[in-house]
Amino acid sequence: MHVVAAGIQDRDGGGRPLLWTRIDHPSAQKIWADQGFAGRLVDWTAPILSRELEIVRKDPGQRGFQVQPRRWAIERTFAWRTAHRRLARDHETIPARSETMIRCAMIGIMVRRLTRSRPASRPGPRPLSHTNRRDPQARSQRSRPSTVWRSA
Repeated sequence: MHVVAAGIQDRDGGGRPLLWTRIDHPSAQKIWADQGFAGRLVDWTAPILSRELEIVRKDPGQRGFQVQPRRWAIERTFAWRTAHRRLARDHETIPARSETMIRCAMIGIMVRRLTRSRPASRPGPRPLSHTNRRDPQARSQRSRPSTVWRSA
């Protein structure tokens, strides 16, 4: 994972992270990217990195929101990361510090999953319970305050 400064266009700043991806993950032959990386970066990736950069595009006739293929995995990961307080807002001014905070958050997520004794599951809908209602007998037996405060 590599963070690029926000002032740099995706297609202009994408070369360095792609180089690091080749070094960090030499077996990865195909890389999926967002539409922001389209353009000369796709042409540069094939001869320089010997990798295929595929741009995930939305359907031309799409109206409104639809889940794009392979995009849901990235959005899910962003959702996991924002559960960490430091990553809820982007206050970091140095990209290396942002990378470090993201790595720490992802390590925490992985450790939690590895130490879990059972598979993750979502709780189903809870049945409505009437335990919060007060007993009418108990209501009549409550004592009233003995002191009444009045304004002078």
